[in-house]
Amino acid sequence: METSILARRQVLRGMLAGSAVSVGLPILDCVLNENGNAFAATGKAIPERFATWFWGCGLGEGNWVPKAAGADYELPEQLSALKPFQKRMLLFSGSNIMLDGANNNTHTTGAMGITQGDVNKQFKASIDTIIGDHIGRGTRFRSIEVGCAGDPGATWSVREGQGRQPAEISPIKLYTRIFGPEYVDPNAGEFKPDPQVMVRHSVLSGVKDERDALNAKLGAADRAKLDNYFTSLRSLEQKLEIQLQKPDPLEACTKPAAMEGVDKGALTLATEAMARAGLFAQLLAHTLACGQTRVVNLALTQGISPLRREGESTNHHAYTHEEAIDPVLGYQVKVKWFHDQYMQALHDYLVTMDSIKEGDKSMLDRMLVFAFTDHGAPRLHSVRNYPLMFFGTANGRLKTGMHVPRPGDTTVRIGFTAQQAMGLPVSAWGEGSNRVTSPISEVLA
Repeated sequence: METSILARRQVLRGMLAGSAVSVGLPILDCVLNENGNAFAATGKAIPERFATWFWGCGLGEGNWVPKAAGADYELPEQLSALKPFQKRMLLFSGSNIMLDGANNNTHTTGAMGITQGDVNKQFKASIDTIIGDHIGRGTRFRSIEVGCAGDPGATWSVREGQGRQPAEISPIKLYTRIFGPEYVDPNAGEFKPDPQVMVRHSVLSGVKDERDALNAKLGAADRAKLDNYFTSLRSLEQKLEIQLQKPDPLEACTKPAAMEGVDKGALTLATEAMARAGLFAQLLAHTLACGQTRVVNLALTQGISPLRREGESTNHHAYTHEEAIDPVLGYQVKVKWFHDQYMQALHDYLVTMDSIKEGDKSMLDRMLVFAFTDHGAPRLHSVRNYPLMFFGTANGRLKTGMHVPRPGDTTVRIGFTAQQAMGLPVSAWGEGSNRVTSPISEVLA
């Protein structure tokens, strides 16, 4: 194996028609150890990542479910866009959310159960933040959230007691946030801490003495409030500490070209939202490759999807209530058009993640993408028979290429399996009838 490191920056930067461009290249063998799973210079393993991908209003009726289980199954037509990734996908069918007497608050209860393991406590930590707290230490952002239809509240990422984490809806603003003045290129030859960051860091460090003095004068309730306040400040301080350190080189990292002309707000056309999803996919892929975060959450639509087909005034959500099921095809034809757009957007997202090569695998191979929705059958807005999907192997911890029926089981077991696949030392997850203590063992490698 070669031991020299190439001058990659000279290869990856250039100009095209007067605009700056960058080209992603694979991680070459000369920068990896002999096993191809860690960087030779640092000995650190190539990082794992986790992503959620949400779309609203379910998927077809029961006819999206393959007739056969296991590896030898035919992908139903409603999922045909995902055919290129069938061997790298786990498709789960038949699982339900157990209501335990709670109301089925449409577009809310099901997604809460899937992501939080609980249908009663609305602001319980979601699966992405649980995983992010385990694998995201040392990154600038514990997670990044984006909403493609323009609703900042579209994602299901929740930090305990804080509500949903707001989604960025502007690709331009996300670009500035990730690759703006505070971005540090991990492959830069020289590293010089930003003096302004250093000043802010020293101010926050000096708060500790005042905190200790103030705590001695407060009652228990106020001390608890102050502790919560300083916890949030500590989170910011940790972010600043990371920026004061030279980041480890990440050979797959390339800074994308600046984005212009895509800063619209809320969208109603499905085609525009899918185009925005493509832009976000590129930004999220660069962000993951550059080590800025290891957890990303994309909401293609809100639960109550407002998207419409060009030339039509009725939106997707309204069609789920108003359109009759075709007696021959067995599904709502106009609703299916939206599902086709969503599944194609999911395909394109996977292609983007798969395009970044890391050793003998792609970034998609080393990550776990959890695709989910808020309902089973769209017309019924049910919490039964959810279409749930995994993509990627979580760095070899998952067996893929299977349809896994789970009739009558709780969907929470699927999220619990994801946590174990990501290496979390968890023995149980969920509440009430949704509580589980064992994963779906046949999919774990």
